[in-house]
Amino acid sequence: MLTRDNGKLDITRMSAIVDQVAWLRGEGHEVILVSSGAVASGRGELKTDGRRLDSVAQRQLFSALGQAKLINLYYDLFREYRIHVGQVLTMKESFATRREYLNQRACMTVMLDNGVIPIVNENDTVSVTELMFTDNDELSGLIASMMDADVLVILSNIDGIFNGSPADPASRVIPRVEPDRDLSEYIQQEKSGFGRGGMTSKCAVARRVADEGIRVVIANGKRDNMLVDLVKSPDTTLHTEFVPRPAGTSPVKKWIAHSGSFAKGMVRINARAAEALRSDRAVSLLMVGVTAVEGDFEEGDIVSITDEDGSSIGVGRSNYAAAEARTLIGRHDVRPIVHYDYLYME
Repeated sequence: MLTRDNGKLDITRMSAIVDQVAWLRGEGHEVILVSSGAVASGRGELKTDGRRLDSVAQRQLFSALGQAKLINLYYDLFREYRIHVGQVLTMKESFATRREYLNQRACMTVMLDNGVIPIVNENDTVSVTELMFTDNDELSGLIASMMDADVLVILSNIDGIFNGSPADPASRVIPRVEPDRDLSEYIQQEKSGFGRGGMTSKCAVARRVADEGIRVVIANGKRDNMLVDLVKSPDTTLHTEFVPRPAGTSPVKKWIAHSGSFAKGMVRINARAAEALRSDRAVSLLMVGVTAVEGDFEEGDIVSITDEDGSSIGVGRSNYAAAEARTLIGRHDVRPIVHYDYLYME
């Protein structure tokens, strides 16, 4: 949304977003801005011989140049409204442990308490491909959950989720998505030319965040005054809204819910254990139900949980290191490998 057709930063669009965020602030809303654009900003600053740099090196170079330019642009644009901004650069690894997760939350909380808008982006200068966020949709979902936001607005370059191909004139935007509605037949796999994400990613993030009790909106950020219209006249503004489930998810479970991609290992369980976890009862994962432990993880690390067929059914924080867990497979008389309080079912 922040890039032009040539891949360079669209400063006019940035300015329009800033105008709308400033309006939101004036209406009493607290705002956290998750913004990409560093690589696009850096791409326009330096001519390179692409044959000498692989894709990771190019991204690191352009983001190192571009992040400074990007935050300075935001600084200058918000300064016209006498609004202070602060930069928060993060990595996927920074969400993998509860301690770092809480440190980030404390940082953004003190910024908001003092009237500073956090501007968050992935630190592309040190992230490598396998440890990167899927896209800023995933990052924004983590931030919304971590900060217990009321609303997550995902701005894209299309109007929302369509009931057909967006290119088909007969297709219409789906205005509301109830918690249990199946959207698989509608989701398009295409990604934008300069972004890493697509509508599949946006839908997955929206589902997860809405399940935690947070309202999620997917809207077209290239439409004028979209953020203002979503507040002033949401019933007549084109967008897709994911209806949240009733709130009640604990802060720890919210962290666990977004931790699947941080898993250091995998625990396979038998059919009886899978049935127990999928029931309406609050149960922990006992070692007696475990049939295999894979990976090299430590106590407190995140592990994925799969059934006998290898299908993912949940994610949780392990009470054991992998080596110890392997010695306890099938045991009755030991503590759970994942306690209910640290278990999130898909």
